[in-house]
Amino acid sequence: QVQLVESGGGLVQAGASVRLSCAASGGTFSSPNMGWFRQAPGKEREFVAAITWSDDFTYYADSVKGRFTIARDNGKSTLALQMDSLKPEDTAVYYCAAGSVVSRNSRSYTYWGQGTQVTVSS
Repeated sequence: QVQLVESGGGLVQAGASVRLSCAASGGTFSSPNMGWFRQAPGKEREFVAAITWSDDFTYYADSVKGRFTIARDNGKSTLALQMDSLKPEDTAVYYCAAGSVVSRNSRSYTYWGQGTQVTVSS
């Protein structure tokens, strides 16, 4: 059973940086492509970024492009999201996800972490 555990959230001021991590265990060979999504109060879960297993090709939502960076490390068992120049509208619970295909659609992902809160104050 694949398990994803996020860490690194917190309360920061606008303009600050935060690095989220997602540790994957239990074997992700059938769902190697990974992504980050977020959900703000009263809003639907939205795509943030994704990375392919085969060649580490990355995809970003327009709202975070140039500010956020998705990457893998530790032999591809840890997923990271470096978030720079944070804005109050980035406030949300951030989730990592793993799936057999890389997609901007949350329904394409099979496994999900429990989420980590990021709050950006103005």
